[in-house]
Amino acid sequence: MKVEMNLDNDSNNLVQAPTNGDSEKLSPSTLSSLLGSKDRDYLLCSTAAAAETDQQVKISDLEGKVIGIYFSANWYPPCRNFNRVLIGVYEQLKSNGSNFEIVFVSSDEDLDAFNSYRENMPWLSIPFSDLETKKALNRKYDVESIPCLVILQPDNTKDDDTYYDGVELIYRYGVDAFPFTKEKLDELRREEKRKHDSQTVTNLLTNPERDYLLDQTITRKVLVDSLKGKTVGLYLSAQWCMPCVEFTPKLISIYQKIKQALQEKGGGEDFEIVFVSNDRDQSSFESYFGTMPWLALPFRDPTARTLAKYFDVQWIPCLIIIGPDGKTVTKQGRNLINLYQENAYPFTDAKVESLEKEMEEAAKSLPRSEYHAGHRHLLTLVSEGSGGGPFICCDCDEQGSGWAYQCLECGYEVHPRCIRAVTPQSSIEDR
Repeated sequence: MKVEMNLDNDSNNLVQAPTNGDSEKLSPSTLSSLLGSKDRDYLLCSTAAAAETDQQVKISDLEGKVIGIYFSANWYPPCRNFNRVLIGVYEQLKSNGSNFEIVFVSSDEDLDAFNSYRENMPWLSIPFSDLETKKALNRKYDVESIPCLVILQPDNTKDDDTYYDGVELIYRYGVDAFPFTKEKLDELRREEKRKHDSQTVTNLLTNPERDYLLDQTITRKVLVDSLKGKTVGLYLSAQWCMPCVEFTPKLISIYQKIKQALQEKGGGEDFEIVFVSNDRDQSSFESYFGTMPWLALPFRDPTARTLAKYFDVQWIPCLIIIGPDGKTVTKQGRNLINLYQENAYPFTDAKVESLEKEMEEAAKSLPRSEYHAGHRHLLTLVSEGSGGGPFICCDCDEQGSGWAYQCLECGYEVHPRCIRAVTPQSSIEDR
């Protein structure tokens, strides 16, 4: 199975499962052929439920329910992260009496991993030993990446009744996505558009109990309204996250350079960042925020979770840029900082287009090939149109785009700015 980490999801495109003309109502016989085998007409109960009742649930008991077929594995961190979110949604839906059930399809490597993973799962499972059913489900729904949650409606008579991007629906809407029908999702999208159209920095960062942010002292309060008319970065990050810890010092440096440039320019234009913590405890929050020169939401403020859901944030660190008018400029602030440093400000499409043109012009004077200190092979200058594209620089470990020096033998890539040109004899023999 191919496993992918999609760091740049297009949250406006909810993908439906490919259809092959075999959509039909989820009758007991259909469910049995889908989830069972000639030797098995049951699913495994959750570990907790099995301790109190029978370890098996008849597949026919799922008739009339909305079913989520959940492809996941214990060994893959994004699966474990999503699993926690899905458990919360599932338990809330079950407590509300919703006719929803999940069936776990394991991609674990052995029985011990399977049993360990499902210890905390409150839903049903395909037995680990039933390889044929698991393979058939993977083929039927064309599962290429995990976690994957396929949503089936009880009256599955239309091609658009099956969604395989249930992971995104859960991350984006939580329990509000249920019952995952086209009508419900259209309603949620309309409400989402209404919120974005009326978005201001005030309604993003305040709630009925709080109209302020914290400064670096953690005790002094700064009114959210003081950010009106400024370009604002919402920085979702956490001390336990190594990519966050690595990116934060760079962001601090860029933030200070932007502030200094705006101060020297005059005219009242300003830039501010608000830390939205994903830390696990108050002391970690205070320790991490203590290194930052900007503002923050109070620790565990409910607005933090609301923002992550509103902007469909699935990975951190994430830097969301809000313009002076209170509207979203981009959710790719981190990538733009990595690519263009302080020159990325104010992060608008017009600015990015200008920087891309400058990069194109600068590339005309670059050598077509170079030997780089740190790699044994000759590196060739490439662009998106000649074999290049988005990449992670093997020298500075940051994202790149557009032009790169690439090894045509092994795929090694570096930013043009990271090249340390050497003679062939000086390049290292091996990495």
